[in-house]
Amino acid sequence: MSSSDHSPLTYPYSRRVDQVDDYHGTPVSDPYRWLEDLDSAETRKWIVEQNALTEDYLLSLEGRNEIRERITHLWNFEKFGAPFRENGRYFYFRNSGLENQSVLYTMGSLGEEARVLLDPNQLSEDGTLALVVYQPSPDGQLFAYSVSSQGSDWQEIRIRDVENARDLEDRLEWVKFSLISWSRDAKGFFYSRYDEPVSDNVFAGANYRQKLFHHRVGTSQEEDVLVYDDPDEKERGFMGVVSEDGCYLVIHVRLGTETRSRIYVKDLGSGSEVGDRRVVKLLDDFDARYEFVGNDGTEFWIQTDNGAPRGRLIGVNLEHPEPENWREIVSERDATLESVVPVSGGFIASYLEDAHSRLECYARDGTHLRTLPLAGLGTVTEFSGKASETECFYAYTSFTLPPRIYRYDIETGVNEVFRRPEIDIPTDAFETHQAFYESKDGTRVPMFIVHRRGLELDGSRPTLLYGYGGFNISVTPTFAVSRIAWLEMGGVYAVANIRGGGEYGEEWHQSGVGRNKQKGLDDFVAAGEWLIENGYTNRDRLAISGGSNGGMLVGAAMTQRPDLFAATVPAVGVMDLLRFHKFTIGWAWVSDYGSPDDPADFPVLYSCSPYHNLVEGTDYPATLVTTGDHDDRVVPSHSFKFAAALQAAQGGERPALIRIAVSAGHGLGKPTSMQIEEAVDVLTFLKGVLHVV
Repeated sequence: MSSSDHSPLTYPYSRRVDQVDDYHGTPVSDPYRWLEDLDSAETRKWIVEQNALTEDYLLSLEGRNEIRERITHLWNFEKFGAPFRENGRYFYFRNSGLENQSVLYTMGSLGEEARVLLDPNQLSEDGTLALVVYQPSPDGQLFAYSVSSQGSDWQEIRIRDVENARDLEDRLEWVKFSLISWSRDAKGFFYSRYDEPVSDNVFAGANYRQKLFHHRVGTSQEEDVLVYDDPDEKERGFMGVVSEDGCYLVIHVRLGTETRSRIYVKDLGSGSEVGDRRVVKLLDDFDARYEFVGNDGTEFWIQTDNGAPRGRLIGVNLEHPEPENWREIVSERDATLESVVPVSGGFIASYLEDAHSRLECYARDGTHLRTLPLAGLGTVTEFSGKASETECFYAYTSFTLPPRIYRYDIETGVNEVFRRPEIDIPTDAFETHQAFYESKDGTRVPMFIVHRRGLELDGSRPTLLYGYGGFNISVTPTFAVSRIAWLEMGGVYAVANIRGGGEYGEEWHQSGVGRNKQKGLDDFVAAGEWLIENGYTNRDRLAISGGSNGGMLVGAAMTQRPDLFAATVPAVGVMDLLRFHKFTIGWAWVSDYGSPDDPADFPVLYSCSPYHNLVEGTDYPATLVTTGDHDDRVVPSHSFKFAAALQAAQGGERPALIRIAVSAGHGLGKPTSMQIEEAVDVLTFLKGVLHVV
């Protein structure tokens, strides 16, 4: 049955309330405020009824079983993570194919048979307990790791003995947005946590006053030493990294999602008495982004965009940290500097050139040594290396290539495939190219386009356009089984690298955030128009998708241009731009969105907010909103309120549905089984509403 064969849907009852708020003299209605109470009986009933309607609708569409069989078949291939090493021992993740969570293995050498160190699939029956952050101790004897339950950002840190693969009794709670970094003596590590919530609102309450602690192995969390906090600045966050030589604790100080940062340093000396040593505020002007890369004695290698919007690498001496004494190691280039990894005798820098990766090798003094060859338009991820080691590993992936693991030997210059996954698709069946188009104001914007090789551009292809455009995050070519299934169905997949992201550095980011947010939305709309004008698709077969900030992008695009799109799939989106800052870590997004409490920011937020710009009687695109009931990053009330308002406003006969995953969050550690089911439902929906044969 196609979507056009459906009678108009009868949606579950969504009660309207007379809630009106005053924003700087502007009255704003919020009729579904009650859906912010996530655990009320009324909300839980609403969730059940909405899921039942969506399930019934999807079951009525043709091809769902075939899509599930194909996606499951494609998904079932061996996957590898890049190895990382500590004291001569290797660690890496592997998934045999359909395991809900990848399994951690360890081995003494590359030629030795690996053994299982930690299988997260044994930690929970439904596979929703996932590893998030992990780090072996400097002697390779212990492995500290954090686990998240049901997709929550809240984590618990545990410690496993590498020799016997058993956990110690240590349990550290209320951890969120943290690293794990061991002190040199391997007797403890640094981590970040919040105070235990005082209310029952664990999943929606605002998160303030993060603190940096040191935990000593074998002791209770109550005995942990407070290393650093800032009682006067509740919004500051702290992440601690121990330098490779073990001499220093480097504290990255952040303010929400602001790209600017500070770097403080604590001399660890012998690695003991961590709470008694003075913290030195090395870079404290909060004028640019600063990321610690490594050090050579008292010279700290810092990646920064200070004086270089595309990024550069500098040396800052602890004894003379003034800017006039900085040593420029790698100057700014035309490409955007994503990351720098220290290796024996030098550095490997990962750049973005028009949103795809390039790897460059430099000597310690900044002399360019070589460019590492990469296979086309792709992305480098999982780079692992150390200043004291002559080998490093990285993963390379593209839209049609699953991540391959490479081993690079710095001394010999040999760069070879270490692990190559095999998947049941012909590698030459699809092609990827990059187009550049003009946005509304004439800005040149790049877009990746993927489709079957030799596709005839007759303006009739079902096309899925993806975008994000925020928080300095770059959208680059990556592999996804669901995309391969879409391409096999004859679909076109496009990614627009709109302003607000980090593809072209900090200037590109700033040009699409805050009071410039509409420019990123204009970029996205222009991408859809370009695809139509250039013969890929038409308005009856163009769909858009995006998640989180990208979910907001999709919601805003469909409310501003409902005539342009046939279908939309906003996932875990920030749909209420007037109340986002009142939940969990939402306050931190003010750096990108602006604040509804600021009279100058409010008009832009109000004009872009998807929830507030739905107009009753409008013929909106077919829509499948997706979220998780345990999402404590973008609380699901955003999606709940938007879906309820969309169902009330829909003036046409196209469906306005919401899919609410139970025991799932923002996407963190989502088990394979859940990923497959969501992909099946989204592709089934798109196949039906776009009339894909």
